[in-house]
Amino acid sequence: MNYNFIAIEGNIGAGKTSLSKMIAKDFNAKLILEQFEDNAFLPKFYKEPDKYAFPLEMSFLASRFQQLKDQLGDRDLFKTFTISDYYIIKSLIFAGKTLAADELKLYNRFFQIIHTQLPKPDLFVFLYVDTPRLQQNIKERGRPYEQEIGNDYLDRIQSGYFDFMNQQRDMRILILDTNNLDFVHNMDDYQTIIDTLNKDYTKGVHRITF
Repeated sequence: MNYNFIAIEGNIGAGKTSLSKMIAKDFNAKLILEQFEDNAFLPKFYKEPDKYAFPLEMSFLASRFQQLKDQLGDRDLFKTFTISDYYIIKSLIFAGKTLAADELKLYNRFFQIIHTQLPKPDLFVFLYVDTPRLQQNIKERGRPYEQEIGNDYLDRIQSGYFDFMNQQRDMRILILDTNNLDFVHNMDDYQTIIDTLNKDYTKGVHRITF
């Protein structure tokens, strides 16, 4: 890989963790995985989003920042690069779609204080998957607290990512439309993604459909 730090992002069920694990294994990369399953507010949020949105987003922000700060600051000399299945901007995107206006204003103050303390990824990869396939992936992996996620919520998160990416000028952003790929079970599809990542990209947004 031509980068020191790659962040793989995407909506819920897009396959970002699976792809990050595969790349880390095949290329001897340091792997950072989001520790979302330890968040006690997550199952509560999916049942009562208005009540638990703010504590959920604040707890995610704190844990994501601490993990990335610790992991990115601790260089592993035996690994070729670092790959993560999320980046801190995820916190702001989700908060923007789940919080009320007054809560978001307060949340944003905290976010602006901490996010500049983290390095930006050399390559920000977004796995685009349409909502019906996201729902299919969510059902197949069978996490009980995710089964009530509605299409509207997934659509809002998706739009939040695109709003963010379209505003960026100083990051290398690669949007991969993977609707026609099965990189987990088809090694040819996986290799197609690897070949795409290994190309040189200028700063800005690059959209690729397979």
